[in-house]
Amino acid sequence: MSLVGPRPLPVSEVARFDDLAHRRRLSVKPGLTCLWQISGRNEVTDFKEWVRLDLEYIDNWSLLLDLKILVLTVPVVLTGAGAR
Repeated sequence: MSLVGPRPLPVSEVARFDDLAHRRRLSVKPGLTCLWQISGRNEVTDFKEWVRLDLEYIDNWSLLLDLKILVLTVPVVLTGAGAR
């Protein structure tokens, strides 16, 4: 597991994926934080939106993007933004 990357899902859910876009999420190491985390977490209720954010991360990956996500994660975690 890395610091930044798509959030891991339970194996039972991954086994039910039939869309290639969902499986593409598995092409990178999972992470502790991601675009979903800094985009509102529980406010992103549509799984397709969650997958879109993960694919956006995969398609646009860079060290700078990882640093940006890490910096933006700190206030999200400290304030509990997007958490229920």
